[in-house]
Amino acid sequence: HIRTERQSTNAIQLATYLNRHPFVVRVHYPGLPTHPQHGVAKRQMGGGGRGLYGGVLSFEVETEAQATAVAAALCVVQRATSLGGTESLIEHRASIEPPGRVVSPPGLLRLSVGLEDVGDLIHDFETALRIAEEVTGGL
Repeated sequence: HIRTERQSTNAIQLATYLNRHPFVVRVHYPGLPTHPQHGVAKRQMGGGGRGLYGGVLSFEVETEAQATAVAAALCVVQRATSLGGTESLIEHRASIEPPGRVVSPPGLLRLSVGLEDVGDLIHDFETALRIAEEVTGGL
C-alpha cells in the first residue's frame, strides 16, 4: 500500500513537470486534469480523494531520435522492457516492436515511476531533456 501511494505521488508530480516542459509534446496520465478521461479516473482511481492514479505514465516528444536521446541521457531512471519494479523504468516502445508492425508513436516513452525521491527524478528528467534537445537540434 505504501508503495502504491509513493509511486502515485511521484507520478503526478513528474507528469505535471513533464506536461509543462516545452520539449514534451504530450503527457498521457489520467491524474492530469487535461487528460481526456480524467473525470472517469477521478471517480474510479481517485484513491478516496487522495489522488492515487497509479505509477505508470507515458509522454511524447516530437521524434524517435529525441525519444531515444531522452532515454539514453537518464541516470536515475533505467531503461527496461518490463515495467513495474520499485525503481523507475523507462521504455521506448516503438524500438522493441517487430519491424512492419510498429504501432506506437515514434516519440512515445513509457515510464513506470518508482520510489526514488521525486526531486531526484525531476532533476534527472531536466538534465535528460536538456541533453536530448542539444544533441537532436532542439524543438
